[in-house]
Amino acid sequence: MSEKALRVLACGDVYGKFDVLFNRVRTIQKKSGQFDLLLCVGSFFGSSPESQALWEEYKSGAKQAPIQTYVLGANNQDTVKYFQDVDGCELATNITYLGRRGVFTGASGLQIAYLGGIESSSDPAPAYCFTSKDITSLKMSLLSNSKFKGVDILLTSPWPKDVWNYGNPPTDVDLKIFGSEQVASLAASLKPRYHFSALHGANYERLPYRNHVVLQESAQHVSRFIALASVGNPGKKKYIYAFTIVPMSLMDATELVKQPLDVSENPYRKAGKEGKKSRVAEATEDDVPAQQFFFDLKQSQGKKRQSDGRGGQTKQPRKHPQPTGPCWFCLASPEVEKHLVVSIGEHCYVALAKGGLMSDHILILPIGHYQAMVDLSSEVVEECEKYKASLKKFYKSKEKRYVMFERNYRSQHLQLQVVPLPLSCCTTEDIKESFIVQAQEQNMELLEIPQHTDIKQIVQPGTPYFYVELDSGEKLFHRIKKNFPLQFGREVLASEAILNIPTRADWKACKLSQDEEESQAKAFRREFEPFDFSLED
Repeated sequence: MSEKALRVLACGDVYGKFDVLFNRVRTIQKKSGQFDLLLCVGSFFGSSPESQALWEEYKSGAKQAPIQTYVLGANNQDTVKYFQDVDGCELATNITYLGRRGVFTGASGLQIAYLGGIESSSDPAPAYCFTSKDITSLKMSLLSNSKFKGVDILLTSPWPKDVWNYGNPPTDVDLKIFGSEQVASLAASLKPRYHFSALHGANYERLPYRNHVVLQESAQHVSRFIALASVGNPGKKKYIYAFTIVPMSLMDATELVKQPLDVSENPYRKAGKEGKKSRVAEATEDDVPAQQFFFDLKQSQGKKRQSDGRGGQTKQPRKHPQPTGPCWFCLASPEVEKHLVVSIGEHCYVALAKGGLMSDHILILPIGHYQAMVDLSSEVVEECEKYKASLKKFYKSKEKRYVMFERNYRSQHLQLQVVPLPLSCCTTEDIKESFIVQAQEQNMELLEIPQHTDIKQIVQPGTPYFYVELDSGEKLFHRIKKNFPLQFGREVLASEAILNIPTRADWKACKLSQDEEESQAKAFRREFEPFDFSLED
């Protein structure tokens, strides 16, 4: 990791649950090492007598935050009393109020723009609100510099209006009445690399979006918007986000403007002729890595289609992919160990993993020959999702959660590994952290991608990759460029941090006799039967 890189935590509404938040931070730092700072958006203070009493312990120094923590101001009248100095001040040891609005630049060069409160149309506004004058003032403090390119981080409590345009819309908020137009205007001008918001109890990670018009403007960095849920929420929605960032001022210009493959259009650009023009330009730019890839599996690529004699084109039948040699996983192949099969659908089947981490470690596989998830036709994907849902219910009945991973590298048939883990052994957040940390130790970049992102949007068929999906819907992705440890997925799950069975990381060390395999398959088949959709009439 670069010496210039900072490790940062961002958090949603705390609502006075200080112990819950800081105990979680201590756990993260114990497992993943020290972080440099914690940024809290939304409502930091609560209004209950219990939260007020707890705050007095932090204010007096009886308790302390384990990390330098920066918070935004009040979002309601009840908590205005905690923020007496509009220019910001230290509230307690390691806890600092940033102020009403402004820009904080740390010794590292990291630039953080912030705006406290909720939007108000009246002027003068209540102490817990901001107005258009605050937005203008904050913009001018930065845009007056002719060398301004953007800020590293933007902190606001409300979401920006229409941030979901051209991207993956959130599913649990009312898009018609949601978001602040003033915050959207601020985000469009400040071009933050990361923008964090809260207030609405939802966790939403938008696809990264570009800050330039393709073919009309020089390439600029991308922006990421992340909304976080409230601390300790009963739905266990994500409320803390960990990331590493090198300050923009210290980055190589070429590195800064690199575009991820899942980048989308800027959500704040106006629709109409201007928007259409930029999207047409994007579609014609063949050599820019900022493209978002979509593949029509029903259409041949790069070949002429025959005329139907009426000026139209006839559809060419899509050839079913065939293995280049013996395949151990095509169901019709003589090499398949059919005694391991536990369920067969129309397009997919489920089988016990040979040399599994435990007796209910299974594989979801396509019946026909497909190399990877990105190659699957829509009907195969649909049935694969049904198996995922059935297995999730099955494992939940056993008080377990699952982790799925796929390695599209040195393999010729898709094997979606599904590994159940006891609920008592670790949380979903623990699992995700273990994958990311162990990837870093091997100098691999394992990126978290938005839950609503289809993997086909970010990788072309034929590209080697490693992919993880948690039962919470969270996803991790690594593009394999050179070598990749073949047992990496198993090694993470078998490690001391998760299952603590490191000797079972290699499947070859876990092989059983055929009689034992048949017995395990029979037992799994019997227990899974009530959840198996393929047996329904």
